[in-house]
Amino acid sequence: MENELLVVSPSPHIRSKNTTQRIMLDVILAMLPMLVASVVIFGFRALAVVAVCVVSCAFFEWGFEKICKRETTVGDLSAVVTGMLLAFNLPASIPLWQAVFGSLVAIVVVKQLFGGIGKNFANPAITARIVLLLSFAGSMSDFATKNDAISSATPLSGGEMPTVLSLFLGTHGGSLGETCALAILLGGAYLLLRRVISWHTPVVMLATVALLSFLLGESPVEQLLTGGLLLGAFFMATDYTTTPSTGWGKIVFGFGCGAITVLIRVFGSYPEGVSFAILFMNILTPYIEIWTRRRPLGGAKK
Repeated sequence: MENELLVVSPSPHIRSKNTTQRIMLDVILAMLPMLVASVVIFGFRALAVVAVCVVSCAFFEWGFEKICKRETTVGDLSAVVTGMLLAFNLPASIPLWQAVFGSLVAIVVVKQLFGGIGKNFANPAITARIVLLLSFAGSMSDFATKNDAISSATPLSGGEMPTVLSLFLGTHGGSLGETCALAILLGGAYLLLRRVISWHTPVVMLATVALLSFLLGESPVEQLLTGGLLLGAFFMATDYTTTPSTGWGKIVFGFGCGAITVLIRVFGSYPEGVSFAILFMNILTPYIEIWTRRRPLGGAKK
């Protein structure tokens, strides 16, 4: 004992080999099934939209950081993830310049102006989608597919409700990444197995939507498999920066997202409410963190 050296260092004392780049790479791998499904369903136009969003997001991040003389963070792949998520929230027929504009909003306005990765208060891809929806409602609701036999209207917007199998496989109108439930579930399962995300938010969010839909006379299965619910639950409501970090906080966040989604779908003027629900709960995240934070042993109540 006399020869042992006691090393005192500041926290954190629990360290992980995970880096931002490794986590983002896992998210990218989890989204590959959706990328393949979108090309199969919507054609190579879908690949063009994804490529434009990814390249423009990376460019805007690099350019803004160069102008502001900040350390370049393009290599952490977070801009690539934002670009893919934004593309998956867009229809295949959207004009490419609008996709570039959405990338500008996501990276510069929502992310970089607030200090960059880890400092933005709202999910960049969701916020950009809402801005595009409010600015270009016509092109954001044009859900054409490469197969003329497939309806270009989404099930939630008044189109004929497809069969459960069609909803599961994605052979209906919608945004690039939200139609094929099978692809989203594969990606979500990968993130859970890799422990990139925890079960709390997606499970509670989906369970809330199913229960409230049933109580309000809607079909829980149809509500779960339509719109951007699965995409939002697994890939955007689990964002590290804009969602609570505590276990109970994630549960409260998931419940809020699910409840607001159902209220907008059933009583609101928009057929889809996932993006608005997640953005609203993003704003409440700091307060949820405070309400659900554990009090240190012996700490005084505030």
